[in-house]
Amino acid sequence: MQDPAPLILTLAFDDATFARFDGERRRHFPEALNHIPAHATLFHHLPGDRERGAIEAIAALARTTPAPDVAVTGLRFTGRGVAYVLASEPLAAFRGRLAREFEPALTAQDRQGWRPHVTVQNKVSPETARALHAALEAGFAPFRFTAPAVVLWRYLGGPWERVSRIAFGENA
Repeated sequence: MQDPAPLILTLAFDDATFARFDGERRRHFPEALNHIPAHATLFHHLPGDRERGAIEAIAALARTTPAPDVAVTGLRFTGRGVAYVLASEPLAAFRGRLAREFEPALTAQDRQGWRPHVTVQNKVSPETARALHAALEAGFAPFRFTAPAVVLWRYLGGPWERVSRIAFGENA
C-alpha cells in the first residue's frame, strides 16, 4: 500500500493580509500553475500517515501560544519569482518547538534553515520576476499582521486539500 500523501503546515493570515497576498499571487503567479492560495510554509512535508498525531501535537502547542505578531520586512527576488519576507521571533520559536517534536520525521528541506516568506510569483522568466520585484519594491512599506492560526494541508500532487485549521491561544 502506498503511503498517504504528505502534510504541509502553513501560517494563516488575518482577512486583510490574506486578501493582499492572495490578490497579488492571483495577479502575478502563472494561472495554470496556481493551484493553492497565498501561504507561508512552516513545514513542507510531514508524514501523511500520522495526521491525527500531527494535529494533536500542533494543537497542543498552538493552544498555549499567543497569536504571533509577524512583520513583513521586505521583498526577495528568487530568480524566477518574488516573495515577501516575514520575520517573527514568536513564530520562529513556535516552529522550532514543532521541529523538535517532529524531528525524526522531517525531510532535509524542513531541517535546513527556515526563511519565512510568502511567494506571490514563481516559475516565470528572470526578466519578468525582476520587473515585478522592482515594481513592488518601489511602493513597499513594511507592515505587520497578527497570525490567527496555522493550517494543515494534504498535498495532492499540485492542489492541496485543507485538513485542519488550528487557532493560536485558544486556552492560553
